[in-house]
Amino acid sequence: MHDHGHKQNEIESGAPVICLVGNPNVGKSAIFGLLTGRYVTVSNYPGTTVEITRGEATIQKKKYQIVDTPGVNSLIPMSEDEKVTRDILLQKKSDAVVHVADSKNMKRSLFITIQLIEMGLPLVIDLNMRDESSSRGIEIDEGALSEIFGLDVASTIAVQKKGINSLKKVAVKPRVSNYQFYYDDHIEKYISMVEPLIPESHISKRSVSLMVLSGDRTLKKWLLDNLNKEKINLIESYINKAAEKYTESLSYIISQQRLKVVDEVAGKIIKKTAPQRKRLTGFFEEVATHPVWGFPFLMIVLYVVYEFVGRFGAGTLVDFFEEGVFGNYLNPWAVKIVKALIPVQLLQELLIGPYGVITMALTYAIAIILPITATFFIAFSIMEDSGYLPRLAAMLNKVFRIMGLNGKAVLPMVLGLGCDTMAVLTSRILDTPKERLIVIILLALGVPCSAQLGVILGMFGNQPVSAVLIWAGTLAAVIVFVGYIAAKLIPGQRADFILELPPLRLPQFSNVFIKTLWRIEWYLKEAVPLFILGTLILFTADKFKVLPFAQKMASPVVVSVLGLPAEAAESFIMGFLRRDYGAAGLFRLQEQGLLNTEQVVVSLVTITLFIPCIANLFMIIKEKGLKIAMLTAAFVFPFSILVGGVLHRVLLMLKIFE
Repeated sequence: MHDHGHKQNEIESGAPVICLVGNPNVGKSAIFGLLTGRYVTVSNYPGTTVEITRGEATIQKKKYQIVDTPGVNSLIPMSEDEKVTRDILLQKKSDAVVHVADSKNMKRSLFITIQLIEMGLPLVIDLNMRDESSSRGIEIDEGALSEIFGLDVASTIAVQKKGINSLKKVAVKPRVSNYQFYYDDHIEKYISMVEPLIPESHISKRSVSLMVLSGDRTLKKWLLDNLNKEKINLIESYINKAAEKYTESLSYIISQQRLKVVDEVAGKIIKKTAPQRKRLTGFFEEVATHPVWGFPFLMIVLYVVYEFVGRFGAGTLVDFFEEGVFGNYLNPWAVKIVKALIPVQLLQELLIGPYGVITMALTYAIAIILPITATFFIAFSIMEDSGYLPRLAAMLNKVFRIMGLNGKAVLPMVLGLGCDTMAVLTSRILDTPKERLIVIILLALGVPCSAQLGVILGMFGNQPVSAVLIWAGTLAAVIVFVGYIAAKLIPGQRADFILELPPLRLPQFSNVFIKTLWRIEWYLKEAVPLFILGTLILFTADKFKVLPFAQKMASPVVVSVLGLPAEAAESFIMGFLRRDYGAAGLFRLQEQGLLNTEQVVVSLVTITLFIPCIANLFMIIKEKGLKIAMLTAAFVFPFSILVGGVLHRVLLMLKIFE
């Protein structure tokens, strides 16, 4: 790795810089990957949690440094991502900026183009996703676009690796656009007053003046570093005077006037033809987001996933591995080998005892959990690749509004089904701190991660369908209720909902295969060591008689409040180390016939709501600080027991499973 660092410094120093800029999800990182291919480093932008990717490309025998900036919806920053992109353009010299535009959403893209032109940056436009715009009947006149702005335009289809050579050719000879547009006289008057006061930077003073007039607070520090107090006060007074004329905020007025320019340009370059709709996908696109039919469709999708993961993964595959491979071959062999090679009783138990690394940790991790997670990952990758997940977000937007969130929050929540720890990271895509916090609480509380969800689906494989529905219904109700209360208690506001719906398409086998493999590899690296650690802790606790003691302490709650057998206490203790580890314990109890249907439902609702696993807790500490993490745990822990207890009483009273 040493060489890698050295190489990086080399790129940093002299190579000209090409920045990729564009809206979120327009394929910037795919373009970046095709340009660079090697020597990529990912690092956090100083003082933020936002990641910046840099790499090097050799174009026409010359080395360039490529910087992939975070996606932006505007260059007047509303989120941390947008601030980082704006700061890179403002403070670092770009020899070329490649604006990666989504050709099926030209207006949204042009909104960024005209801001980049205002900044006076050397620019090239790359129309990406040309295949998707054509299939929707959107044709873009490249010649006209190039002529209006006086810039070179390239077209690419990044996922098919098309058009990269033509992009490379124009990227190395960018032009500064001579296109000009004006705001109303009042705003222009104030631009000309603010402009002379603005310090030098790598973008035009006109564009910085517009940011300042839009009330951009994120520039404050930069201005303070570069200007004296008098100039700053003068600028402030101009901003206030400029704003007096309008009833709406200046930033809104400036946006509106920009959008007018965008509409005008779009009118000249976009030709609509009839989209080549495939009748079948058209039908599915309608159904998947339909306010009425969307839910039955979701139920069908979930049922298929349940059959595949719950019946096939957790039934057929787990039986094959747990009983066949491990039960009949590996474990008996391991017992023989260990007994032959290691005479010390304690070490024997450590490896092959009831809490043995081989007999418990590896059996759990590989024979029980892996087949379930693998099938779940396949199902999840298919849903992701087909474009169904964003549709789910659009459909659930109304439900999320109750919780002070918008449909965008579906994405971290759905990713939480993959792994809550990863999902806490992706909560950064939400626009306001309030939304991020609500999502983190809900993830910690009610979203089972894939490993746990797989085991849960596996347990329901042997139970009536009503059991699954009660479990899912209880969780949904709890999440909406807690979200609603959190939205009322946590100060702040929510952002508007804009979400791209990619077209529904048949998932590509190669994509699904690669994603699944990548996730399985991640699972093995992440989970297996934790399983082994957990087993070691349990082994030690058992030897020092801590476990029986902890079970004694916990069992009154487990037995009297939740109505579960005392042995279940151990699963809850294990659930903290890894959520799926706890669920695997319950899976075992069910196999041994110690849990009836009602107990299965109660134990699974409780363990789903139970404390986030250690990794998730650490991630919350990292993202939000120790205090919030501890408060989250202090709330989630008793609350999950409470819900489980209430559910237990209700099910007994209604005699549903008798």
